[in-house]
Amino acid sequence: QVQLVESGGGLVQAGGSLRLSCAASGRIFGISSMGWYRQAPGEQRELVATIFSGGSTNYDDSVKGRFTISRDNAKNTMYLQMDSLKPEDTAVYYCNGVLVVGDYRRYTARYWGQGTQVTVSS
Repeated sequence: QVQLVESGGGLVQAGGSLRLSCAASGRIFGISSMGWYRQAPGEQRELVATIFSGGSTNYDDSVKGRFTISRDNAKNTMYLQMDSLKPEDTAVYYCNGVLVVGDYRRYTARYWGQGTQVTVSS
């Protein structure tokens, strides 16, 4: 069974930093892309950052220059380093992965983590 498990959320003051981790486990044969989404109360889930299999990255304009997405391929783990945090970054952060799975025939499927709360106080 494939799982994505996030960790690293918490409460931090404005201007502080947090690092989120997302570990993928199970029978995974490759990773097409992984990303971080967030959802604030009453808001839609939005894409924060993506990292592709070749290592290229994309960021939402609201986090450019403050957040850094990275991945450790050997550990099937993705990270989100969040610096200069603002109260508006408060949300539940979700890990997302487009993974290559399938014991007999390979195919890609999208998986979600359970979410981790990030709260930034002013």
